[in-house]
Amino acid sequence: MRKLRRLSLCLMGYEMVRIFINYPEEMLRVRVAALKDSSPAALADLQKLGVLHVEEAKELLPFEVEEITAKKQRTRKAVQEINEILDSLKGVREVAIPRQAEPMEPGAVFNRIDALKDRLSSLMESRENTRAGINALDTSARFLEALAQSVDVPLADLHYTGPYLFSRVIIFAREATGPFLEDAGDLLLHRVEAQSGGEDVIYLLARVHDRDRIEKAAANLGGSRLPSIDQDMTLREFNIYRRTFREELAKHLEALENDIQAIIEEHLEKIVLYRDILQQEYSRLDILEMSATARYLTVFEGWAPMESIGRVSSEFSRGDKQVFIDSRPPDPHDIPPTKLKNPEVIRPFQVIVKLFSIPRYGDWDPTPSIAYFFAFFFGLMLNDAAYAVGLLLFVRFVLDKLVEDPHAEGPRLFRRVLVICGMVSIVSGALSGTFMGDFLTRYAGIPPERLALAGAVQSVFSQPISFIVFSLIIGLIHLNIAHMLSFIRGVKERSMGIVINKLGLFAAQIFGIPYLFHAMMGMDILSLSAGAYTVFGYLLALGVLGVIIGSFLQMGGLGSIFWVFDLTGILGDIMSYSRLAGVGLASFYLASSFNLLSDWVSSSLGSAVPGLIGAGLSFLIGVVLLTIFHIFNLLLSSLAAFIHSLRLCFVEFLLKFYEGGGRDYSPFQISRQSTVFVGRKS
Repeated sequence: MRKLRRLSLCLMGYEMVRIFINYPEEMLRVRVAALKDSSPAALADLQKLGVLHVEEAKELLPFEVEEITAKKQRTRKAVQEINEILDSLKGVREVAIPRQAEPMEPGAVFNRIDALKDRLSSLMESRENTRAGINALDTSARFLEALAQSVDVPLADLHYTGPYLFSRVIIFAREATGPFLEDAGDLLLHRVEAQSGGEDVIYLLARVHDRDRIEKAAANLGGSRLPSIDQDMTLREFNIYRRTFREELAKHLEALENDIQAIIEEHLEKIVLYRDILQQEYSRLDILEMSATARYLTVFEGWAPMESIGRVSSEFSRGDKQVFIDSRPPDPHDIPPTKLKNPEVIRPFQVIVKLFSIPRYGDWDPTPSIAYFFAFFFGLMLNDAAYAVGLLLFVRFVLDKLVEDPHAEGPRLFRRVLVICGMVSIVSGALSGTFMGDFLTRYAGIPPERLALAGAVQSVFSQPISFIVFSLIIGLIHLNIAHMLSFIRGVKERSMGIVINKLGLFAAQIFGIPYLFHAMMGMDILSLSAGAYTVFGYLLALGVLGVIIGSFLQMGGLGSIFWVFDLTGILGDIMSYSRLAGVGLASFYLASSFNLLSDWVSSSLGSAVPGLIGAGLSFLIGVVLLTIFHIFNLLLSSLAAFIHSLRLCFVEFLLKFYEGGGRDYSPFQISRQSTVFVGRKS
């Protein structure tokens, strides 16, 4: 009978733990050995399976490392060349990646990229030269106009270097001209000065053997050479025809740009496909470089979930594949990656746990408890059905535009977290009858009691004191769940310090709270006799003693001091949950204040204009103000609810029992995307 009772207690404790925590998937160390000739095919099969978390094994032979490194560099260079081509595309567009009927070899991709690059390179080079010519014209215009008023020489003479003499046109800031002439003036055989705005233009002629000294003196004083212009005419003639030259260059540049865009548009889907193929090839080469190699075998090592081993084995057992699979449980010194395993409804909250730290392999995964409490806290603090609907609309139509890749797992899970939290907020707001603060009460005259689906909930949430008390009770429950999980961990790890400390903490709360209310405030929250409260006092002292002993066993001499923080921390942690009421009430009162402010402003401005025009103006101003104010409050309240929910789940809850410190399971797999965004914004 005693054994059955003990077994039933163990099962009850296990089920309680399973409600609040989960365990990651079990992993096996996997070794895949293939003959040299069949290793590329084996690697491709592993990539298709997408279950092996690859890790570095034995070193490769030197010549193999060199060969793989060379292929990686060639592949990386080809991907960079493709990205340069795609960066020339004007505008951002979504391109569907074509599906291949048969795999294309990287060598064939290299050849096609080279052919396309050769076709575009001359056009791109001509485009850059034309842009440089236009920039030179724009930069030189005002300086050449100023210089032409003092001298008229062929353009070639402005930038001449011969066997004995050289000429230059140098631009100086006005204050630098004097120091330059003091330093290098004696070396100049001839000079012409002109002014343009706050700068001086100097056309100089000097001996070739003095060129370095003159150019160094100019550079030290911030002087810059005027770009040369390749035209066979004089300075004044050029100033007459300069606009014509620029228009011709601009037309030529536009024609070049159109030709480049037409070629890229014509081959756009193929270019995107080539990049996808080469990125996959680069991933394979990267894994090959880490793979262990024997004399006649190529060996791949890593970790795979136990439930996926059957798929791996069946894949390589089909046909005549010369591949060998070995799997075994992790050794005590191994540190496998962690693959979280949670039901679909709470799986999105894995992204919240990962913000804190992913659990170590074999350790507890707190995603279930985070899912319950995070969504509940968020709904309690937002607590407005209309705002919750607005949040769902924001997630549906706006959120994807704020992230680089909305199809990635992280953004997808985060969207679902916000959707779940928004739905909880709708329920909370509907139960308490809150819709944009007191909007319906103010503008439709509907009493809050009629709006609320649950009068008791509306009564609690509408009164600050009752809301705060409710928040503190929630905090007391939440904290003690964390301490209970810590106690269970202590039992599991056979840590007497944690076990005694938590038992003492529970006793201090169970007996201490009624005793302190009775002794210090004269309030009997339990119908007990005076003698019973005296017993509670002794049990409180026993609980405090347990906290002291437990702290001492955990920290040694420091525990004799730090036990105080265990007791005072309980009070501080519980008071921290008053933020649930604070944020919830702040959202309501701010919304109500915005309703009042909008009503007052629109009425005041509308009353200044009589008749229908005034009424229409008042309505229009009111709608605009309400929209602006409530969108602002929606964003502010949602952000505050999210941040404070994180704080309560991380600081007040997880730190009590959760350690984290694991590494994420990242299988080697083909990353398939249905569409990609390429090009650049104009």
